[in-house]
Amino acid sequence: MANQRVLTGITTSGTPHLGNYAGAIRPAVAASRQAGVESFYFLADYHALIKVQDPARVQQSTLEIAASWLACGLDPDKVWFYRQSDIPEIPELTWLLTCVAGKGLLNRAHAYKAAVDKNTADGNDADAGITAGLFMYPVLMAADILLFGAHKVPVGRDQVQHIEMARDFGARFNHLYGQAHFTLPEAVIEESVATLPGLDGRKMSKSYDNTIALFADAATLKKQIMGLLTDSKAPGEPKDTEGSALFQLYQAFATPEQTAALRQAFAEGIAWGDAKQQLFAVIDAEIAPMRERYNALMADPARIESILQAGAVKARAIATPLLRELRHAVGLRNLGSVLPTQSNASHEKPALPVFKQYREKDGKFYFKLSHANGDTLLQSHGFDNPREAGAFLAKIKAEGKAAWHSLRDVSEMASLVEETHVLEALEAIFKDAAAAL
Repeated sequence: MANQRVLTGITTSGTPHLGNYAGAIRPAVAASRQAGVESFYFLADYHALIKVQDPARVQQSTLEIAASWLACGLDPDKVWFYRQSDIPEIPELTWLLTCVAGKGLLNRAHAYKAAVDKNTADGNDADAGITAGLFMYPVLMAADILLFGAHKVPVGRDQVQHIEMARDFGARFNHLYGQAHFTLPEAVIEESVATLPGLDGRKMSKSYDNTIALFADAATLKKQIMGLLTDSKAPGEPKDTEGSALFQLYQAFATPEQTAALRQAFAEGIAWGDAKQQLFAVIDAEIAPMRERYNALMADPARIESILQAGAVKARAIATPLLRELRHAVGLRNLGSVLPTQSNASHEKPALPVFKQYREKDGKFYFKLSHANGDTLLQSHGFDNPREAGAFLAKIKAEGKAAWHSLRDVSEMASLVEETHVLEALEAIFKDAAAAL
């Protein structure tokens, strides 16, 4: 069985904290060691430019994030680890995809819609302060994924829409240019991602200013942990593990045996100072060796640059041949090459969209309109008997493209499908039928 390709983008903004480590870095590094998996990790510095216009901050954050992942055990010899901006094929592919991406689909992207909604609520112009970078973010993300033939992309639920868009752009390109140039990715929803509490008990987040730095020195780490918010129960009073930020942090770094022992100590009324000392000890035991590696890497940025440049060479060994294929597919070709003759081209009749009628488990009868690539464009509501569904289909075929108005009354478009795609499919079906008469 062929290896599965798994691709992960790493945001290059800010300084990593314990929540980033437990929720993203540690599980991703563990996953990179699985057999039968080709793991791609890239520093998304082009994406960072959408929000950050401070060059020094972009550079420093990229350095810190790269050093963090390497210090935490990511092996660049066993994975593809590269910087997005070192792969010129990514922005070129972004443009090719832009030329097939539907604007209506991009209008529905969550980040863009949220920005528009905020402007509207504030009484501003809908697009005030919104850059084309924010609007086109999903196309750049699609290029990141499709260029390397990723089968799976681990994401949170808020990013699933972007993976569906990547599938849409890739499928449309494949259909327009006649073959499966792109692997269509699947989102892997990370339901069990560890979410650590911060110093104030809320989710650890830079926006709350409650983070515990991942690679702060031991004295700073201890000081931050000692400042962790707890309740007012005195030594000797039993303490609840439920809802305790201290206990949750401890559990994320301790063994099951250590966790059980602290749970018992809570029941017996351990003093908060002693509990915090135990928390510091268990976190520092895991972080200290990585902190040493991190500090060594940060002291030698040229070494990190060398690792990323080697990663770019490795990544471009995949990207460059595919981009060459895609350029040829769209017609960006050597003008000295032989052009296909009209007679040769006429033998290749493109696949057409099609209506399909079927019965579901609910006992009702349906029809659907499928794209030439097999994707469902729309599906009818249920009919009580096959004659009723068949009669409506016959009516649609008799009306031609004008049938769209009738179809809207009895069917629903599939998720993320644009109306223009449906109209194009109807036009292709009825144009072909007319040519056959």
